[in-house]
Amino acid sequence: MSVAIVGGNECMERRYIDTCRKYGCKARVYVKSRGDMTRRFGSPDLVILFTTTVSHKMKDIAMAEAKRCNAIIECCHSSSMSALQQIMEQHCGVPEV
Repeated sequence: MSVAIVGGNECMERRYIDTCRKYGCKARVYVKSRGDMTRRFGSPDLVILFTTTVSHKMKDIAMAEAKRCNAIIECCHSSSMSALQQIMEQHCGVPEV
């Protein structure tokens, strides 16, 4: 399963990727809007929006791209590791060892 994480803390980017890998998922993290995000977004299976740390423009682009590729959209107010782990458990089950 591929995951796109939009928003979050820049210093936590590597930890987000590692946490998704524990659940058997490949993750891309978009903390800042760099270049043409619509072209780089791809077609993930799950889109996680950390709503407190994302701009309105990035949110709108992520929502449009998620609808385009029929991805599951999960919005979360917190951008903490425990919030990410709860979302991953809901959609991917228990983590791999």
